[in-house]
Amino acid sequence: MRKIPINLLQPGMRVGQVLYNSLGQLLINKGTLLTEKLIARLRMAGIPSIYVENDFLSNVEIVDVITGEVREKAKRQVRELLHETSVSGCGCAIIRLADITRTVEQIIDQLFGNPGLMVNLVDIRAIDDYTFGHSVNVCVLSLLTGITMGYDRAELLALGIGALLHDIGKAKIPDQILTKPGKLTQEEFEIIREHPVFGYKMLLNMPGVSTDSAHIAHEHHERYQGQGYPRGIKKKEIHDFAVICGIADVFDALTSDRVYRKAYPIHEAYELLSGSGNFLFDYQIVEAFLQNIAAYPLGTTVRLSSGQIGVVAETKRGLSIYPRVRVFLDSNGSGIEPYDIELWENRDIVVAEVLDEKELKATIAREVESGFVE
Repeated sequence: MRKIPINLLQPGMRVGQVLYNSLGQLLINKGTLLTEKLIARLRMAGIPSIYVENDFLSNVEIVDVITGEVREKAKRQVRELLHETSVSGCGCAIIRLADITRTVEQIIDQLFGNPGLMVNLVDIRAIDDYTFGHSVNVCVLSLLTGITMGYDRAELLALGIGALLHDIGKAKIPDQILTKPGKLTQEEFEIIREHPVFGYKMLLNMPGVSTDSAHIAHEHHERYQGQGYPRGIKKKEIHDFAVICGIADVFDALTSDRVYRKAYPIHEAYELLSGSGNFLFDYQIVEAFLQNIAAYPLGTTVRLSSGQIGVVAETKRGLSIYPRVRVFLDSNGSGIEPYDIELWENRDIVVAEVLDEKELKATIAREVESGFVE
């Protein structure tokens, strides 16, 4: 399967991944045949893109690093916690922490149960569900990095809880600022910049939350050369957990659709972070983070330096920019019997570019003509 923008969906395509609405309710099941009516329903729900099945990858299963059930449960718990915190303060939120702790433990178990699994799936969520889906993604990405760095179970739990709740301080920021679609004024931005301090104080006052977790909320916007906020600390003054969360925060923010912009392609976010070592973030932590990310996720349509066009079919850990590509168009744009090129074995061929929407639309049209779409 591969990710397709909502404006390029066509009747006859099949849904490749279960979709939920912003309340965590099932919207459309995997395998559903798309119709004009269903596409309109997705558009109304604010879904910017979905995964669809693809005959070229019929024998390739794209697996999320955690189950959809655990992901949706974590989203719901963060939503409930932030709501109760904004309404009643920290007191009523304490009872939620036991559930959140158990969920983080489940996420850790599932990540340990899938060693070597790369992050290939982008979490598809409605635009108005950004805050909660973002918190869960940051938690998962942070834990993967912590596992890569050899953290023990207690350290991972503190990291996971802090990452899941890294934005809890936003419960004290007015909604009209948080959800503003346009550019923030300087005054509004200064208000936003207060959320790390709010979050730090809130987590410190919650029994059962470690100081290490609270530091994540406080320092996830600090940067390696002191250009971050709220304190402008630098290098090893920043807690490693907060650095990990900060990297995950930036990556997920870049690769998510927002009200005011489309998501950046994964490979562009990957390149940005790979060049941020010892400038925005500690180099070694950036390297640990990127080991878990497929620069070209499975299902990405790419043009190779040899001119052929194909779909990414596999990425090996540590070889993110050298995937296996299933070629289906030759260098002249003619359809051919699909075959695989393993770029990790053929370093003279590289991914030249990821096809943009216009080129992808033309490719989909060829597939329709060839009978690859029902």
